[in-house]
Formats: sequence, C-alpha cells, structure tokens
Amino acid sequence: MKLPIHTPIFFRCPPLKSYNPGGDASDSSQKARSLFPAPPAGGRDSRPFWTAGIFFSALSVILTFCARTLPGFAQRYAVTVYPVLAGTLGRFCSLFPLSLSEAGLYILILFSLYYLCRNIKKPLRVLSRGFMICSCLLFLYTVNCGINYYRNPFSYEAGMVMEKSSTEDLYRLCAYLIDQINASIEPAEHTEGPLKGLYPGQTEDTPLPSPADLRAMGIAGQEAMEGLGEQFPQLKGFYPYPKPLMGPRLLSVQQLCGIYSPFTIEANYNREMPYYNIPHTICHELSHLKGFMREDEANFIGYMACIGSQSPDFRYSGYLMGWVYAGNALAKVDLEAYYELHSRLKPEAVKDLVWNNQFWDRFDGKVAEASNQLNDRYLKANSQEDGVRSYGRMVDLMLAYYKDRL
Repeated sequence: MKLPIHTPIFFRCPPLKSYNPGGDASDSSQKARSLFPAPPAGGRDSRPFWTAGIFFSALSVILTFCARTLPGFAQRYAVTVYPVLAGTLGRFCSLFPLSLSEAGLYILILFSLYYLCRNIKKPLRVLSRGFMICSCLLFLYTVNCGINYYRNPFSYEAGMVMEKSSTEDLYRLCAYLIDQINASIEPAEHTEGPLKGLYPGQTEDTPLPSPADLRAMGIAGQEAMEGLGEQFPQLKGFYPYPKPLMGPRLLSVQQLCGIYSPFTIEANYNREMPYYNIPHTICHELSHLKGFMREDEANFIGYMACIGSQSPDFRYSGYLMGWVYAGNALAKVDLEAYYELHSRLKPEAVKDLVWNNQFWDRFDGKVAEASNQLNDRYLKANSQEDGVRSYGRMVDLMLAYYKDRL
C-alpha cells in the first residue's frame, strides 16, 4: 500500500529588513539572515520515504525470520494467506494479455533514468525514493514467494517416499520414457494441436509460434494444471493465464526458459526457445503460483501436468523433458545403456533435442555464466542447498512416483 506523503507547507512572506539606525536607505534594504544552516537539498521531503522504506524492509526481515525459525509458520502461511494473494492480485493481473511484470520492469527503468537525470543534484531525494521502491519490492517478494520456500515439500504433502534407487530402476524409467515419447509422435494427433504440426521435428528454419498458438498453449497449460489438481488436492484452485514475454531475448541470454514474478504473481515464459520446452515450462511456472518454490518439485509437477494433459503437444513435451533429466542421469552411470536407449528415439524427437542444444549453445557466454551463478546463490540462500543442481533431483521424484508402476 502506498503511504500518503505529507509535504510541509511553506508560507510566502515579504523579506524582512534589518533596522540600521543612522544608516542610509540602501543599507536598510538588506535581508535578514537565518541563524540555522539550510537542510541538504531534498533532505526534508525525503523523510517519509526513508520511513516507509525502513518499515517495509523491517517487515520483510521479520517475516523471513519467522518462516525460517518458527515451525509451521511458513506452512500455515502458504495454505491460508498466500492463496488469498494469488486469488486476488494474481487473478487481477491475469486479466491483462501482456506480462505486467515485464512492462513494469521497462517502465521502472525508464522512470528511474528520468528521475535520476532530473534530480542529479539532489542525491538524498534520489536515494530515499530508490530505497523505498526497493523495500516495497522486497516486501512483495517476501509475501508472494520468499516465505513459501520454507513450507512443507510437495513430495511430503503428496505422500511420496524418497528411497535410493538402482541403475536398473533408472534404466527402466528411461526405457518407459522412450516408449512414451515415440507413442506421442503421431503426426495426425498434432495437426490440430496448438502448434498445428510445426513439431515434433523442429529445426532452425521452423518459424516461431504465432500469437494464436501461444494463446492456445497457455489455455492448455491452465487446463493441464487444473486436471492435475484432481489428482493432488494441493494443486487445486485457480490458475492465472501464463504469459510469453514480449522481449524473450531477455531470458535467452541468461539461458532461462521461464520466470515466476512474485511482484505480480504471474507465470512468464520464453516464447523463442525450442517448442518442446514451452508446454513443460508453462506448467513449471504455474506450479510456483501454488506456492511450491523448489525447482526440482516444480519440474516434477510440470512433468505430471504435461503427461496427463489432453493435448498431445503437452504429453510429448512432458515425456521428452523427463527423458532429458533421466537420460542425463543414466549417462553418468551407464553411458552405453544411454546410447542404446537414445538410438530408439524417433527421428523427430532427435531433431528436437539437437535443435534444443544448438539454440542454447548460441547463448553460452559471460551473461549466461553470471546468471547461472546468481541463480545458484539465490537457490542456496532460500534453503536449496544443492543450488542449481537441485534441478536434477526431479529424477528422484520420478523414480519414487514410478516405483510400483513400472
């Protein structure tokens, strides 16, 4: 909530003149001088902003401390307070077809540059406003995201038991995924799907999806998550429309598929990445809107939503993404078995995987490396001790889910 700003009122009055007995008329026209030095430029009207900034920062620190230290605080918050925020702010922001978080970022940058140039000689004014904005953003992050990192894991709430698995278990999982991938590549099934036959088998020459395709995928993603909510009560409820970024290169250079915005409770994704990433990424980001912030669990939830979808494009995306994670894990322990299973993939799936590697390889560099390091530190700061390696724990969840099913 924006606090009211109380601006001091200054009364204008004619200048005082000092009395100088015996002096001439010109001397008597001198103005009286103040006995106190003038406050720094912008200092007096900055106090409300400093106060508001300190208030929101302190509140964020207190809430985070409670989430970290008080047993049950984060869980109770995640199932009582956060759903109200997601159902109000998230529902409101979903009414707009474009990403409000992306638009807000551009507007904030432009406004900040304008305000800085206009008040370059008033550093206290600039700093106070900047501090208040950062404090408000920190508060929004805390209440819409940060506290949820300390809730009960999805695997615990879903009753999944994580046990040590053998290489044979991993091999059976990979073989199952290969069969499902091949079964989902029936051209006739994809002709009426969101991408209208543009994949499987994407190459560099394949055009980007149209706005209509993206719209259809977004709706299919909402339906897939709602369907998964019938299987897992923790995932029931409203899902905002997932939005493609207007400037997807902002994510591509960081080698990111999508991002959850806690400031607007929006699920955003990279629309220029390889197609098979899009459905799974949509469901991955939507899982964050249910308060499950751990990346390994968001990947698993996204996988489950995709394979249970009515859309063949989503099922193909889920199984192929599952193979990427499980296949990479198998390659580390039995490379020969990995190559044997990989040879079973249909040519269309192989093309998609090749194009995926080519696409992301184009963005290897210092920006991607810095983004990866920042993401690693961010995850560790939020009690994901494995950092970016926590993404690989999705395989453990898949093995636990399929333990008595394969």
